[in-house]
Formats: sequence, C-alpha cells, structure tokens
Amino acid sequence: MPAQRRLINFGIGTAVLGLLVGGVLVADRNGADSAAGKGADASLPPVAQGPTAVGAYLDYGPQGVRRMAELSRWLGGTELRVGHSYLPGDVWENIEGRPGFLGSWAAWRKAAPDRMFVLNTPMLERNEDHVPDDEVRSLLRRGAGGEFDAHFRKLAERLVLLGVPDTVLVLGWEMNGTTYTHRCGPDPAAWKAYWTRIVTAMRSVPGQEFRFDFAPSRGRDAVPWTECYPGDDVVDIIGMDSYDQPPARTFEEQVNEPYGLRKQVDFAAEHGKPISFPEWGLFRNGDNPRYMRGMLEWMERHKPVYQTITDYCPHGVWQCAENPESSRVYREMLSAGPDDGGPSAPAPTPTPETTRTSEAPVPDEPEPETGTEAPGWCVSLPLSDLFGPWARDHEFCAGS
Repeated sequence: MPAQRRLINFGIGTAVLGLLVGGVLVADRNGADSAAGKGADASLPPVAQGPTAVGAYLDYGPQGVRRMAELSRWLGGTELRVGHSYLPGDVWENIEGRPGFLGSWAAWRKAAPDRMFVLNTPMLERNEDHVPDDEVRSLLRRGAGGEFDAHFRKLAERLVLLGVPDTVLVLGWEMNGTTYTHRCGPDPAAWKAYWTRIVTAMRSVPGQEFRFDFAPSRGRDAVPWTECYPGDDVVDIIGMDSYDQPPARTFEEQVNEPYGLRKQVDFAAEHGKPISFPEWGLFRNGDNPRYMRGMLEWMERHKPVYQTITDYCPHGVWQCAENPESSRVYREMLSAGPDDGGPSAPAPTPTPETTRTSEAPVPDEPEPETGTEAPGWCVSLPLSDLFGPWARDHEFCAGS
C-alpha cells in the first residue's frame, strides 16, 4: 500500500508508549456484488494449484504464534497452515533476522509438515524513514553492485540453521509505492538487478529451499508494478497486497482496474507462476461484507498458493470489533463447521497502534520485541515524527 502506517509496540520493563492518530474514510461501495465481480474471470487460466493455504497476520512476534491456535478455534477448527511475520527494516542487524526473533515461528513451522512460514523481508535498512529518491537510487545501485549481499546470506544461513529452509520470502513488498526505502520507482533497472543479487546470494547457501514472492500493492500506484518484475528465474510466486480502498470503489473495480487483480492473474499465467495474497483486508470502505465475500470467492476461483488476511483494525475480522458483518462472512466461508452465531474462542485485546495520517495507511512493519523473547534487538523510535521537532529520536537496545 502506498503511504505510511506504522505500529509501535515497544516495552522496556513496564513502560509502554502508545499514540493513536487515525481516521476512517467511508467510501461508496454500491454494486460490489458477492459474485466477485461480474465478468471478472481472467482471460487466462490460473496456474494449477492445490487447495489454498490459509493463515493470517496476527502479530509479528511470539504473540502471533500463540494467536494462531485461538483463531483456528474461532473458525471451528479450520487448520491455519500459514504463519506470517515481518523482519524489522530499521537496521541491517535486524534485517539479518536474529534467531531470538525467528525462533518461535521456526518452532511453529516445524510442528507440522504441511505448514508454511511467510516472512516479509526489507531490501534496505531505514525502510520507513522517508529516504529521498536520490538516496534511494544510490542505495539500489550499491545493492545491485553486491554491497549488501552479506546481510542476505546471513539471513539465509539463519533460516536454514533454524530448520525453516523452505521459508517464503516476500522480498521488497509494495515496491510500486512510495512508502518504503526499498521502492522501485527511483530506478527500476537497479531495483531489478538488486533483487536478483539478493535472490542469488540467498540461494547460494547450502540447504536452502526458499521461494521468493514478488508482491506489489494492487493498482498502478507510483509506478506500474510490471516495470519492476525482475524475471522468471528469480521469482517463484507473484503476490499482491490488496485492501478495500479507493480509487476502486467496488470489488469489480478492484478486479478490473489497471494493474489490479485481473492483471495479477493474467501476468502470473503468462509467466507460469502461481499467485498469492500476503496482505489483504478491509480498509477505507469500512465494514464491507460484499468485499469480503468477493475477495474470498476470487481466491477460491484462482487458487493462490496462500492467503493471509491482515487481522487488526481497521483491516481485520477477528481482532477488530469494528467489522462485524465482514467478520460474519469471513467466518462463515472459512469455518470448518457450522456457524453457531458466536465465537468459539474470545479474540485477544488488540495491540496498541500508532497510525500516521496519510493518503492511504499501510499495514505495520513490525519492530522487534525487547526482553527475553527477542534478545539483542535494537529499536529506533522516531519520537520526532510522533511528537514534533522538540522530541529527539532515540534508539533503545536490549543486550543479547
């Protein structure tokens, strides 16, 4: 998604910093019929796949692991086969993926052979620091020259050592937007060359079985995402982050808009790749059961490798009480048993969020938890962004 939204969930001892700034823009959703958009079938057949693996983004750390079982109970026992987390993009040390952060997800993945671990991986540090285009261009060219290869080899080595060599890496997600330092727009040629360097470096590690997911945000955004595609030899899955928001007012428009859902299916079929939905959910159009039904029917038709709804407010259905009608549709369509009209397990209290007001907020890029569960992390806290220029930025570290 194209603009900034960020979660700061940070604890040192008993101190908690929380700030919530946000708004809801309710847009017209007339005509978003539950049939997933009349005439919305792509002209090319989808790449043959088995049943879609279902999961959710529930939290980036051990809390997310614990919530997987609770969400499964709420769905009447539906098996959640996909665990989804994010590497922080503040400093290289964190992008390298310390085992203290990844260990709980690795243990969850290894507990059942058919599970899948999906890890959003930044391509550059300072990934949400509003780095200007000229500097981004320089960083992409340095990356394309191999300067940052060692960071990604280290990440690959750690994933293999943790026993999750088949991790799906959503590398440089939403590259067609303006939010992240790892965006493509300032230099698409350098971006594609840099992606290729990263994939080559990670595939050089013995024992790896990684799959790399190219996942733009839906629509054209700052640059057509097809201009960022690095090539069939270094992409395994063609994903898309797709939230219910303008400029598409209805689900049918989300399918048919330039570089929308139909384009994803067509493009993937042309390149012989399966599709995925690493991030999707409600947003500016509010509680919209027609969108929810349309999206789930679209996925049933086109069989993505996996789909993980972003489950916190305003996007979610289980941890967000603001979307009761969409929640009912989601549960009805994905439940393993008959809907009894009430939750079979209580939803947890949502984590405090910090939202930066902008044209189209994005799901949080998580920062590591400090303390015993994630030893040795450093977290940069942009206090000046939150409270004004009188507040200096700080970095807090917990020793390993």
